[in-house]
Amino acid sequence: MKKQGACYIVGAGEFTPLYRIPAKEDYVIAADGGYRYLQQMGIYPDLVLGDFDSLLEKPQHDHLIELPAEKDDTDMLYAIKVGLEKGFKTFYLYGGMGGRFDHTVANLQSLAFLSQNGAVGFLFGKEDVTTVLSGPSVCFDSGAEGYISLFSFGEHCSGVCIRGLKYELENASLCHTFPIGTSNEFIQKESEIAVAQGTALLVFGQKNLAHLKRIEQRLDN
Repeated sequence: MKKQGACYIVGAGEFTPLYRIPAKEDYVIAADGGYRYLQQMGIYPDLVLGDFDSLLEKPQHDHLIELPAEKDDTDMLYAIKVGLEKGFKTFYLYGGMGGRFDHTVANLQSLAFLSQNGAVGFLFGKEDVTTVLSGPSVCFDSGAEGYISLFSFGEHCSGVCIRGLKYELENASLCHTFPIGTSNEFIQKESEIAVAQGTALLVFGQKNLAHLKRIEQRLDN
């Protein structure tokens, strides 16, 4: 059953302030060293998990999952799977960028995993937020401003439509070797980006989350 709230997952990477403080209906997971960030903010997570290589000790917590050091899932991906099992469809991922670049790439792939499982994930960096779009569309209201970039996160994306931004496309294709979608701009109009086939990365300023009207994903993957 779909949960009404969002699942917050805080990892051990570079941390940025939370976009919003988790509400009662939300679920907060500390992934390894992310537990320390939450402690500093006075937020008690619902679950703590990890192999605790970055935290360097196993914390005292009522709900704790200790993972082996050698495993297939990263701590972040394991936490995502827990959130999906609990029925959440919106995920806010913090502490997932900066530091080791391979961990950043792993977290970008975790966004694709969420999309393929009918959920939406937002990965927070210093100023930007990244999500994966695999159709049908994402829409922003006219208050959005600044830059927005769209990249193919596979060999190619087809049926790409961009409307209401400075640079528009209609039924176009994007490929993974030509970053033509870099640095588009909001122009104080309602905007829409749609991807009919394929998976795309969408990067925009965090402040524009407040202007996100709708994001939809295919549920038939």
